[in-house]
Formats: sequence, structure tokens, C-alpha cells
Amino acid sequence: MPRAAITTKRKPKAKTAHTSSVPTWADDTELVGLVFDLEATATASLYSQYTIGLHAWFLDQVRQVDPQLSAYLHDGESEKPFNISALEGQLLPSGKQLKLVANQIYHWHINALSQRVALFLKQWLINFPTVIDLRGASLQIKQVSIAHPPTTYAQLLQSPSEQSVVDLSFVSPTSFRRKGHHFPLPVPENLFHSYLRRWNDFSQQPVEQEAFVKWIDESVIIHQHRLESMKVAAGKQGSVTGFMGAISLGLSKQALTNTEFTQLFYALLRLAPYCGTGHKTTFGLGQTRCGWLAQQKSAIAEQLIADTLAQRIEELTEIFTAQRKRKGGDRTDKIAVTWATILARREHGDSLAAIALDLEMKPETVKTYVKLARKALKEDKRTALVEKAIDIPQ
Repeated sequence: MPRAAITTKRKPKAKTAHTSSVPTWADDTELVGLVFDLEATATASLYSQYTIGLHAWFLDQVRQVDPQLSAYLHDGESEKPFNISALEGQLLPSGKQLKLVANQIYHWHINALSQRVALFLKQWLINFPTVIDLRGASLQIKQVSIAHPPTTYAQLLQSPSEQSVVDLSFVSPTSFRRKGHHFPLPVPENLFHSYLRRWNDFSQQPVEQEAFVKWIDESVIIHQHRLESMKVAAGKQGSVTGFMGAISLGLSKQALTNTEFTQLFYALLRLAPYCGTGHKTTFGLGQTRCGWLAQQKSAIAEQLIADTLAQRIEELTEIFTAQRKRKGGDRTDKIAVTWATILARREHGDSLAAIALDLEMKPETVKTYVKLARKALKEDKRTALVEKAIDIPQ
């Protein structure tokens, strides 16, 4: 993992002021959620895709302690046994970027979904770094607290269900993949298929997926919802159409006769705040909370910036994809998305070096792609002008 943009400042354990209040838990813990209180040391610009930097920073911390775990988290093909949030707090618009406000406190979540990751976090917190540097935007770690209590999958399954109707809030943009497209609705089948994938990967108590998802489709009732859709630039490349808001769920009376699936239904709802919902949760999407929460006002400015970038990425992707199709060349979505992401980020003011770092590409390659993308964009504009001229009545 490239580390040029990651600055890690560590203090000796004896001099670390926050070690006395570090949370801890049993070694057999499989699930735990942490929240970091971060203080901006100065007012500074923050690039719109900063969650990529947070993702890289965390994996670099893992690499320093457990290189094998870092490689698995980075390259593993299965579900990822962790997720992170974006920053929660006062982020102000500053042109096409965001601005951290000096001395303001921001909150950042890391959730572990496996015993191995939970054990890493426990050991790492004994002497964790004091500063996170996101390309010159410095955040001092003031405190680490438990956001979601340490537990195991077995304990989630055994916990009694205290209420028949359960509320979930999606506090960051959330989306699913369905038939090759983004699906921005919390349909029960999609929700519980998402949670069950994590459960089957990490609980060591796998459940037959098809039968359970069919039962969900027949049994879950949506009592109310308040949702808003949006486009966001998500992960390392491309854009996502997602939703934020809240939903109330319950079961039909007939469903309650299947006690095994009913028990799992409530266990997966308890799992949701740990694992998040949908895809790209390791880059801040799909953060989920129990209860009916109002959308945070602090997220509005950040969302506007992210939406602008996402719209531009989608627009360029459509242009490059259509152009490659017209030329009869190799119509690969990956090339179109890569060109679109790089060019859109350059237009937003990101440097070639920063883009190369985030996409794990050579700076020379990124520079070449920018040139090719700009050339293709000019060709598309010329083609549009010619087609318009042809259509003008003589």
C-alpha cells in the first residue's frame, strides 16, 4: 500500500497522555465499534475524497503491527471484516474542497467484524498514534471510546428481542449492487442479504441464504420510512447512487411461527451498526445506527461537494463509454470509469500525485490518462458540433 501521503507520529508509551483511558475488551471479542475524537490543529483544506486517505491510514496502522492481516484486509476477495466512517463534525465548503475548522472536534468510527481485527485493535490501542495527517490537514487524536459494545456473533443471536418494530438509520450514503447497477432503496431483501453475507463470512454459524432471504421477502413489513437519494463519489473510482434516512421494520404475525429465522432477523438488526449496510463500507458508505435519527446538518456541506464530484464522474463516464462504443474499440467500463475519475478529480483541484496515490497507480500513468481523457473530451465536443451542424435545416 503506498504511504507517501500518510504521516504517522507515535509517542513512546510512557509519554502518551491517553493510554490511561484506552478501552479494552476480552480476547474472544468478535465485534466492536470505536469512535475517535479528533481535533483539527489548524484550519485547513480537506480534499473531497479524504475517506480514501482514512482507509489507507488505517491499513498502514495494521501493516505496522500485523503485515499479514493488512494484506488480507487490502487484497482479500471475501467480505471485509472492518469498516470506517467519514468524519462527523463541522466541515465547511471551500471551493471544490472541504475545510476543517481549527480546534473543532470531529468524530471518526472504526468497526471490527472478526476476532482477528478486534484483537488487533485491542493491541494497537495500547500505544496508538497521536496524529492523523491527511495531506497537510492535521487531526490530533484526543480520545478513543466504545461506540458499539464488544460482543460475539453468538451473543447477538442469543440476545432477547425487546421490541417488535425496529428502527434503522442510514447516516452516510448507502447503496446496493443489483443486476450490475446501483440500487438506492432499503428493500428488506437487499438489507438482510447484505447483513447475512457478513454473518456467513465471520460468525462461523452460516445460514442457508436462499431460504432466509425468501422468508424476509414474505415476512418483513416496512412501517414507515424517510429517505433521500443522492449521488456520491465513493471508494477509489466511480460514483454511487445512494440514499440516507431512516426506516422502521417489523415482522408479520405469520413470520413469528418460524422461530429460527425470527431469532436471526433480530440478530442481524443488532449486527447492522457494526457491519454497515450495502457496499463500499470500508470507504465510509453505509454507516448504520439503531434508532430513528435525524440527518446531521454537519454532513450537508460535505454531501454537496461529494455530489458535485459524483455528478461529474458519472457525466464523463457516460461520454467515454459512448465514445469507445462508437469507435468499435474495447468497450470496458473500467477504462471509462478510470478516465472519468481521474479527470473529474483534476478538475476539482486534486494533484496528479494525490490521485496516483489514492488509485495506486504510477504518477506517469495518471498524467497520461489525463491527457487521453482531455483529448477524448475534445473529440466528443467536436463530434457533437458536427452532428448539430448536420441537423441544422438548410
